[in-house]
Amino acid sequence: MNERPAVRSLMDAAPYSISEDESVLMAWEVMERSEQCQLPVVRGDGCCAGLLDRAELAVICAAAATTLSRRRVRDLVHGRRTVTVHPEESALRAATVMTEEHLDALPVTDQHGRLVGLLTARDYVASVAGPRGHTEPVGRVPARATLPGLPPHRAARGHGIVIP
Repeated sequence: MNERPAVRSLMDAAPYSISEDESVLMAWEVMERSEQCQLPVVRGDGCCAGLLDRAELAVICAAAATTLSRRRVRDLVHGRRTVTVHPEESALRAATVMTEEHLDALPVTDQHGRLVGLLTARDYVASVAGPRGHTEPVGRVPARATLPGLPPHRAARGHGIVIP
């Protein structure tokens, strides 16, 4: 019997994420230093508020730095529909959602909407490519306490890391 992998086996269980209360300038800095193409946005309760894309953020960051330091991440994701998947769902279901919604990444949330990981198209392709694809063991949280040059994080959670 050919079992389909679950999202849990493909996702990054500890992506960098950012609080919706942070500035757009900080979001850009975190995205640049983490080298992620998508940055999950979380509310104070850990629930996923949305997802920022590198290209979208680059366009917004064309404004003056003083403007960006006052503008909050919340302003970018407020009112958007955020599509998520659960860790138990099949990878095929996640790929279908990503295709239908024209997305390169999906936040992975628990039954309460809290961020537990991030599934990217790259993760999916790597899993199909074979053993060299996804090298990090499932369940192991990478050691990502903070990014160089940024203030220490406010809350490190087992299901993701909020910077700062």
